[in-house]
Amino acid sequence: MDIQLKFSCWTDEKESGLLIMKYHLQYVSAVLRHKWYVFQEACKLGIPWRGLLHDFTKLTPGEWRPRVRAMRAGNLRGADGRIDLNRANDELALCWLRHYHRNSHHWQHWVVCLDNGTVRPLPMPDADRREMLADWLAVSRQPDRLDMIPWYQQNKEHLLLHPVTRQWLEQKLGL
Repeated sequence: MDIQLKFSCWTDEKESGLLIMKYHLQYVSAVLRHKWYVFQEACKLGIPWRGLLHDFTKLTPGEWRPRVRAMRAGNLRGADGRIDLNRANDELALCWLRHYHRNSHHWQHWVVCLDNGTVRPLPMPDADRREMLADWLAVSRQPDRLDMIPWYQQNKEHLLLHPVTRQWLEQKLGL
């Protein structure tokens, strides 16, 4: 007897419940593993509470559902293993934008897009800088990712950081 579970609140597509559940379990496993690594790095940086609460919004339906769909699609990752938002549909891009706005440890949270087209990075508070660094260090612990310093050197031109934030970060990285 084949048991079909329905998770209509999590997916619109008709698949077996067990297959759907597989993606949800992979997602929560990845999020919790990342949160554990961030917590470890946050403790080293003196912000254990921020590490504990890190990326909590990824466990809400508004972020969970689009991310699970992206995992199922399997075609959104770039060569560096990160999600390439240029390949994402509007639902996932909006999910990421909301994530940045709800989680102040992301540098994108501190960038203002002005009406005249100017983009202005603002200085990040110390706790947010530390959590951002803990996040990046945690990501670099994954086997398919670059170490922190080579990743930063490859991407620093694309990171719109206030000069004070960049100086702090590069000092912490020993650059």
